[in-house]
Amino acid sequence: MVKQVGYKRNAMASGLRTNKTNTIGLIVPRISMFVHAEIITTIQNGLHTHGYNLIICQSNDSLEVEKDLAQTLYASRVDAVIVACTLFTTDFSHFDILTQNNIPVIFYDRVPVKPYPAAIIKGDDFRGGYIGASHLIELGCKRIAYISGPLVCSIYIDRFAGFKRALQQHGIPVLNNFIFYHELNAENARKTMGRLFAKKPYPDAVFAVNDVTALEALHFAKEINIQVPAELKIVGYSNDPRSSIVSPSITTIEQFPATIGKVIVTELLKILKNNITKVPADFPQILTPVELIRRMST
Repeated sequence: MVKQVGYKRNAMASGLRTNKTNTIGLIVPRISMFVHAEIITTIQNGLHTHGYNLIICQSNDSLEVEKDLAQTLYASRVDAVIVACTLFTTDFSHFDILTQNNIPVIFYDRVPVKPYPAAIIKGDDFRGGYIGASHLIELGCKRIAYISGPLVCSIYIDRFAGFKRALQQHGIPVLNNFIFYHELNAENARKTMGRLFAKKPYPDAVFAVNDVTALEALHFAKEINIQVPAELKIVGYSNDPRSSIVSPSITTIEQFPATIGKVIVTELLKILKNNITKVPADFPQILTPVELIRRMST
């Protein structure tokens, strides 16, 4: 009879009875970003093997969209929500509707700077900034330009702190006219490189905290006949596949997105299995590793 009448179970209606939908919400800034694309794939595959479906939402780095998505996922009665925030999220109160209604939240990558009742999984961005800068210093660089995202976002706060620590330990000055903060896209990278090379002395290195910016720095250097790595050394961040196929290939910081995704799945399943509906604000944070990948740009 089920086959004859074409009956389909209504998961949302069943969820009203069981208070469980076996559905997880995920909010990411942009699905097109290499790191998030791989994390999404790992999370979806991992959750599927345990009987969970994934609703994937994209904020497009818009705070207003992120707020709407939090409301939408709450209304969808998801069992938990995983979030990588926008660049501009400093007030996390729009996630209160989830945490106050027994829907656990896991933040990853871009996470709250201040304590918030959620699980936190983040890359070791301080170490990433530190090892990237240390590598350039060990190669003899003294005029290091640093191109960062806005310093309201956790990943850029930590990476810049690591960068500064490395320079301070080696007695290298932080040159304020060589430090830039903006959205990390190709257009902004080109403008910044134009300012860096508008007059001498030029920087002898560029540490860009994403590979999109590092690639644009390389293209710009070629256009004005700056030799990489002889005259300018470049370090990027995130090990975008494109960074290994350009010439010269780009030295970068590997974030191991598949590892991040596996850790998220493991921690989420623990929370769900133990029926932790309210994650305390002092819940232990988890740091995932980073590693310098040296290539021909240094």
